[in-house]
Amino acid sequence: MSSFASDNNSGVHPLIVDALIQANRGYTVGYGDDEYTYKAEKMIRVLFGEDVQPYFVFNGTGANVIALQALTRSFQHIICASTAHIYGDECGAPTKFTSAVMKPIDTPDGKLTLELIRNELHGIGEQHHSQPKVVYLSQSTEMGTLYTQEELKNICNFAHANHLYVHMDGSRLANACAKTGLGMRELSRDCGVDILSLGGTKNGMMMGEAVIAFHPELNENMRFIRKQSAQLYSKMRYLSAQYITYFENDLWLENARNANEMAAYLAEQLQSFPAIQLTQKVEANALFLIMPENAIRKMLEKYFFYFWDESRNEIRLVCSWDTTKKDIDAFVNHLRTVL
Repeated sequence: MSSFASDNNSGVHPLIVDALIQANRGYTVGYGDDEYTYKAEKMIRVLFGEDVQPYFVFNGTGANVIALQALTRSFQHIICASTAHIYGDECGAPTKFTSAVMKPIDTPDGKLTLELIRNELHGIGEQHHSQPKVVYLSQSTEMGTLYTQEELKNICNFAHANHLYVHMDGSRLANACAKTGLGMRELSRDCGVDILSLGGTKNGMMMGEAVIAFHPELNENMRFIRKQSAQLYSKMRYLSAQYITYFENDLWLENARNANEMAAYLAEQLQSFPAIQLTQKVEANALFLIMPENAIRKMLEKYFFYFWDESRNEIRLVCSWDTTKKDIDAFVNHLRTVL
């Protein structure tokens, strides 16, 4: 069955598989003291700055909980969109590991604004209330939308003026870069982001993410937090070797561009159906749309995708690094017969 459910459902890029095969030869020191990890760290420093220390972990949830532990104490709270991955899709892991309170905010497009954040800045210094400490942003958002560079800078400046940190979930940062033409640093550190969860799994890698802090004090206990969070991999080379190939020759950008372009192509094809209504801008690799329920049920017999809001027949379609026009044409042609 073909899938438009998630970019997690796609396979691993052949070059990444080759990298893993190469890394599988012989012996090397464990826990990150190996040549692959050293090289991957050096490549990330080229992208983000010579003063950063990346920490490789198994997955996105692990990256997020490690980042948030570095930023918070148990009496503080984390401001996020109600659609945020840390709030709706991580089984309470961020709260379990940090003991910090989540403050979800409803948004029409998955994006926080200065006004929405400002509304949560109350009770400061009052011992009966949890204290605001972190603004969590996803780039791209869970709704497939993007923060502009100006929006990010404004949020970060406002957060810092109010003694808040900014954590960026960059599980799809590559897709944002591909759309905007800006580099990873330009859309994170240069905007004022304090700590980044850098993804790769959704963009052609087999597994692995990286936590990258942009302030020395945030790195002070990171390796201990990673270990205590069960995210320190003994055979680290299998995580880090992927990042070497991922960044070589801009494979990360090539993969993200294809996913974005296929999403744009799918959106273009869907616009010819009067019964279908796109509910969000298609800015990265995800589409949100409403269609008749009977059509959704029939499409699900052949294709795998998720309801987003079943009450109004809203679904989500996601394109991946390996999605092709042939895949989309087949989907659209089948949809045409269904409708």
